[in-house]
Amino acid sequence: MARIKLADVTKRFGAHAAVDDLSLEIADGEFFVLLGPTGAGKTTTLRLIAGLERPDAGTIEIGEQDVGAWSAAERDVALVFQYYSLYPRYTVRQNLAFPLKSRVRNYSQAEIDERIARAAKTLRIEHLLERKTDRLSGGEMQRVSIGRAIVRDPRAFLMDEPLSNLDAKLREALRAELKELQMKLRSTFLFVTHDQIEAMSMGDKVGVLNHGKVVQVGTPYEIYNRPKNTFVASFVGSPTMNLIPAEISGGHVVAMSGKLQSPLPHKNGRATVTIGIRSEDVRVGPQEPVDARVHDIENHGVEKIVTLRVDEQLLRATVPAALEFSIDSAVRFGWNPQKLHCFDRETGVNLAFA
Repeated sequence: MARIKLADVTKRFGAHAAVDDLSLEIADGEFFVLLGPTGAGKTTTLRLIAGLERPDAGTIEIGEQDVGAWSAAERDVALVFQYYSLYPRYTVRQNLAFPLKSRVRNYSQAEIDERIARAAKTLRIEHLLERKTDRLSGGEMQRVSIGRAIVRDPRAFLMDEPLSNLDAKLREALRAELKELQMKLRSTFLFVTHDQIEAMSMGDKVGVLNHGKVVQVGTPYEIYNRPKNTFVASFVGSPTMNLIPAEISGGHVVAMSGKLQSPLPHKNGRATVTIGIRSEDVRVGPQEPVDARVHDIENHGVEKIVTLRVDEQLLRATVPAALEFSIDSAVRFGWNPQKLHCFDRETGVNLAFA
């Protein structure tokens, strides 16, 4: 196992800074998820840690050692990609054995067989060992790909969107299996994804990345319930957080032409803000204070996401599936004032952090 630390790391490709003065620390034995949209710098960060790219500035430590001058092989980390990188004409056993047969490692055949058996049992692929990988399903191939990393017993696992090519049901199953695997191995995992469900369900810690910069690091609970700015608030959560322009008046936030009012959650001297409220904190019912029209309805099985329209402003509410609605029908809604977030209109920063 190994702690991973990046300090003030920058990597440019021409004029573009893929990673911009990035500092990050991943604890020994932690499942850390790096979450961000396409182009945020996630894969570049992972490649810098692996030694496949060299930073233009800053330092990278693995296990308390500066690895800036080390090759990828010397860093002893395992990479798992979204594309399986298996040899199609080899059996599963031969694929698992391949990384163990380099001259650097010099394992005996007995050691190789023991490591393969242990990895196969851990990943429940013992019945596939003599099958060629071009005859495996996507989920089986990804298990073998992970197995190739496990047999080496690396200092850390670096995973670049390894589940993105799988169907939804299989992704769900492998999410649970990967988390169980990490707990069993007690290894350091860095998992890169743009999928917030993967991040929130798997990570001990989540780092949100945007334009090569770390925006916020915290537990899934902290990221979801105390977003540092409007980017995190809108990127994390499905449906996205409702963000509504508002003014400050008499110790209250006032929005939607005065229809929505709530006590100001944070002391500040700003006149204009953006308020945020999660869809599950919007209440819909005849006793609520604000009139609205139903703009859209999404059925999600046990619940519905109802988009409400107040004048030109739209906001979403999560309601039980049993509630009946029709498009353009009149409804009333309210909100939980204790769950209201208040963001600086110009900078997007949550005033709770200001």
